Amino acid sequence: MNEIMTYQEIVSNVFYIRNKKVMLDFHLAVMYDVETRILKQQIKRNRERFPEDFMFQLTESEWRELITNCDKLGAYKYSPTIPLAFTEQGVAMLSGILRSQLAIKVNIAIMRAFVKMREFMDDNKELKEKIEHLEAKYDNQFSLVFEAIKLLIKKEDEPRNPVGFKIPGPDESNL
Repeated sequence: MNEIMTYQEIVSNVFYIRNKKVMLDFHLAVMYDVETRILKQQIKRNRERFPEDFMFQLTESEWRELITNCDKLGAYKYSPTIPLAFTEQGVAMLSGILRSQLAIKVNIAIMRAFVKMREFMDDNKELKEKIEHLEAKYDNQFSLVFEAIKLLIKKEDEPRNPVGFKIPGPDESNL
């Protein structure tokens, strides 16, 4: 990999597993331009740097569910090993064990992507709160509108008297 991945490419490799944003070992290996087995060797040599909240092994059921839900992981479907998942802190810790210039640049790009994701989520929280506030504020006014609509619907269901003149037929007499 000669150039650093874009924000969109990085974010497309972030998954929500166990209520955490994580990146998988094989995606990180591609980004850092190392083989996955080399990445895992380095992690084994520095295991104390990766506590459970920094990195964890997916369970078989988590891995199957992820493959089922993400079409882009189809190539990894038959992989003999279940991947490791790295949280943002785990990805940051990788920069300490992978000491190339590329690793530094990739790590900076990934950290920036995580920051942008957090900012985007925070912005959405504010928007959600504003919408909820507006809903609460205008609920009474809209409930009146909905009641009027319900009344109109109810009236449509009731039989109505025909409008206009009725011309008597040959079997009906006016006498």
